[in-house]
Amino acid sequence: MPERSEAVAPTADRTATETETQIAKANERAASFLFGAQKLMFEEFVFAGNELLDRAQTEMHLFSELVSKIAGAHSVRDIGTMYEECSKHQLDFIRRDCDRVFKHGERVVDAASNLFKSHPLN
Repeated sequence: MPERSEAVAPTADRTATETETQIAKANERAASFLFGAQKLMFEEFVFAGNELLDRAQTEMHLFSELVSKIAGAHSVRDIGTMYEECSKHQLDFIRRDCDRVFKHGERVVDAASNLFKSHPLN
């Protein structure tokens, strides 16, 4: 009978070691995933701040352009022309802004999918 208990001991040690290794790997994957998610969130905050600043600068530029054209308008026809030009500029700005946000959304989805691909849950 002593032989049987000696044979069980190495198996139990090996199983415990394998379990500890699996737990350590799972903890490492979880920590790496959380770090990647934190990095992605930080990058999004920086991007959002830059976008808000850029949008405010562009809006101020468009507003100053509108004010200068209003100051230069001397007739109803000039005001109509000015309104038409400024409307086109505003629509171009909105189109570019939407394109930029859409492209950024694609990059975020790609980054998030890469985060999940590089850190599988199993």
